[in-house]
Amino acid sequence: MDLHKNYLQIAVMNEKGKVLENSRINNSLKLLGKFFDNLNDQKARIVMESSCVWYNIYRYLSEEKRFNVVLSNPIKTRAIASAKIKTDKLDAVKLANLLRGGYIAECYVPNTRIMDLRELVRHRAALVRMRTKLKNKIHSIVLMKGIQISSKHYSFTHLYNEELKALNDYRINGYLHLTSRWIAR
Repeated sequence: MDLHKNYLQIAVMNEKGKVLENSRINNSLKLLGKFFDNLNDQKARIVMESSCVWYNIYRYLSEEKRFNVVLSNPIKTRAIASAKIKTDKLDAVKLANLLRGGYIAECYVPNTRIMDLRELVRHRAALVRMRTKLKNKIHSIVLMKGIQISSKHYSFTHLYNEELKALNDYRINGYLHLTSRWIAR
């Protein structure tokens, strides 16, 4: 399968390398389910490259449809990237051929619980980066204006924030508003 945001290109190949079907379907689990229900071969192996849309499709096919799904590492799967003629149909066939020949550089896919925990950590890390960026913007405005905030207050405590609000700067107030849920009071 060659995955894209809006569609999937699926090449069906037998064990001898003959392409039985090469279809483009919309990127919908319902249509994907119908496609593989029509295939009616639970022994089929499926390969797809890791991309921004792989996770939902991988989970659906491997957990709900019970197929053996292989996630290909796109950096190590050079055959497609280095091809002179590149189309979605050819890419899907090349992936199928690489799987058939045992040449797929496979990505490790943890179980659903671990994936959910990783997503939680990534989400928190993104929020912390955003909070830090907003705090740095506040610091730069204070420095740019040459304002001294009382040294007896630690940065972004309740008293520090009150002094910042007293400056009545629309930018600082906007950034404080955005960070109000994140910053210790």
